[in-house]
Formats: sequence, structure tokens, C-alpha cells
Amino acid sequence: MSTDDTTTTDESASECGATTERSSESACGTTAATTDDASDASKCGGSTDSADTGSSSDSGCGSAAASKKETTEENVGASADDFDADPGTLTTVGLGPGRPEGMTQRAKAALLDADHIVGYTTYTELLPDEVIEQADDVYNTPMCGEVSRTEEAVDRTLAGNDVAIIGSGDPNVYALSGLALEIIESKGATASALDFEVVPGVPAAQSCGARLGAPLVNDSVSVSLSDHLTPMPEIESRLHAVASESFTITIYNPWSRKRRENFQKACEILLTHRDEDTPVGIVHGASRDDEAVEITTLGELEAYGETDLVDMTTTVVVGNEETYVWDGRMVTPRGYESKYDY
Repeated sequence: MSTDDTTTTDESASECGATTERSSESACGTTAATTDDASDASKCGGSTDSADTGSSSDSGCGSAAASKKETTEENVGASADDFDADPGTLTTVGLGPGRPEGMTQRAKAALLDADHIVGYTTYTELLPDEVIEQADDVYNTPMCGEVSRTEEAVDRTLAGNDVAIIGSGDPNVYALSGLALEIIESKGATASALDFEVVPGVPAAQSCGARLGAPLVNDSVSVSLSDHLTPMPEIESRLHAVASESFTITIYNPWSRKRRENFQKACEILLTHRDEDTPVGIVHGASRDDEAVEITTLGELEAYGETDLVDMTTTVVVGNEETYVWDGRMVTPRGYESKYDY
């Protein structure tokens, strides 16, 4: 995805004391300011959007991106030296599959301790009321705002707030823990100074595996079909590598209208290595109001791409040569049957 960054020469002090160069976000960033001399500060001293013109347009990710006259340097936000306050704490928190009861006690405690909560809009909408009510502020961005909201979380922490940045599942599985550390480093701060901590959550593979029975009790791997950050040739190579071995495979981000061919290609690759009768589990919206679960076969999987069952909230679990279906559940033997009589 391309970025269109424009930079003005104006500087302005944030409400938390950071002096930042005003710059616009990419087409997937947050809402941009709309006047030439705009100097609105963010709530925490991080960089906010400004543009050379007075209009804005909708980006492909649903946020408003700044119109611009020219493209200059990459977006440069505040550095650690721009903040006078003692840093607060930054915690990345995994919400688990969705509903509050799927959240760990440690995750809930971390959210209740946070002054500010930052996350993707869909995830902040999953938060329990008591968490929302105790927070000083809840900041969210639409899809594709990962960099802007993670920088916002870091800046709020550097300004002295205790901040939690949230995501579904686990923060270390296709999520923002790594990006947070990269941004902390890029600002000249350290993870120790921000008392950076990761609070794990139940990953989608495990929550979906539980809905399917017991498909993941032996060696298993995960592969994402999103080519937003990983080129599709690399994804294809990884699929070939794992499908040729006896791993069960959990597929994240299987389908979107803009890259339906990725799902089709994945099905083709899997079928070159595994029998078409291989059991496959499909879980849509695990633990959410629109949850749907179905068990099918690898030979039938591609056809599901044209249904409402498979989208970006879906996780697909592909069995190995030993996986079978019993009483409506997927079962992958661990090996006990070869060692014990039962």
C-alpha cells in the first residue's frame, strides 16, 4: 500500500509538552487537519495530520486522508527527547477471541490499570463497559491505521500516561507488539524506560481449534494469506514447505474481495501436497455474535471463498494425513494410540 506524506514547516507544542513536526499520515492513517495553518495537537504530544489544502478525501481504508499539493519526506513524528514528562507504561494486551469472557484475568486487569486505551475500532467495541468507563480516553483508528495508532500509543506513554494498546487474539500473533518495539526504538526511547510489557491472549488458532474439536494437538503451524506486508511469492513458498510436511495448518486472513486469488492459490498449493478428502475446519467470527462453524474437505474448500462464511474474520484449519472427523469434531491423533492400549 502506498503512502502519501506531506510535511509543513510549522511546529506546534502538544498538550503534553512535545514539539512535533506536523505531517500527514498515509492513506490508511487517521483523520487529517483541514486548514493551511492547522496546528491542532494530539492529546498526547504525538504527530497529528496536517495538509496544504482545506479538503480531505476518503481513503480506501475508511479514514480521511489529507489532500496535498506535493509529496515530500516520510512522516516524522515526535522523538523521545521532545517529551519533558517521565514516561508512563506501555502494555500490549490480547483480548482473546472476542467476548469479554474469553479475556484472561491478567488482560482485564491490565486494561483496568491503563489511563489510555488504543486500538482498532472493531477491537475497542469489544471492550467491556467497565473497562471503557474507567479509562481516561479510548483512542481508535479504522483498519489500516496500525502505524498511526501504535505511534499514538507510544507518544501517549512518553507523555507520562499508562497506555494499553489492544488487539484480538494474542499480541504476538500477526499483531502489534513487534511494531510497538520498533517505534519505541525509532524514537530513541527504550522498552525498559516505558516498562514495556506484553499481556498474552488466546490466539485465533487455539480458540477456533477448540470450536472444531481437537485438530491442533500435534505439530502445527500458522500462515497468513494477507500480502499487505508479506509478498505473495513468499506466502506461496511457505505454504509449499509446510503442506509437504505433516503439520496441521491454521490459515489466517484467508479472504478479501481485493485478493480473492490468494485464497484460490492457497487451495491449489494445498491440493498438490494433500488428499482432497483431508478434513478442513472453517470458523467464522469465533466467539462473536455471527460465529459460524463448518467442517468440510480440502477438495471443497475453494468453493467456500464465494460464501459469507469465509472472510477476514475467518480462520481455516487444515488437517494432516492423520486427521479425521468423528461425531462432528476434527481429531488429529497425538500418537497415544501407538504407545498405549485404550
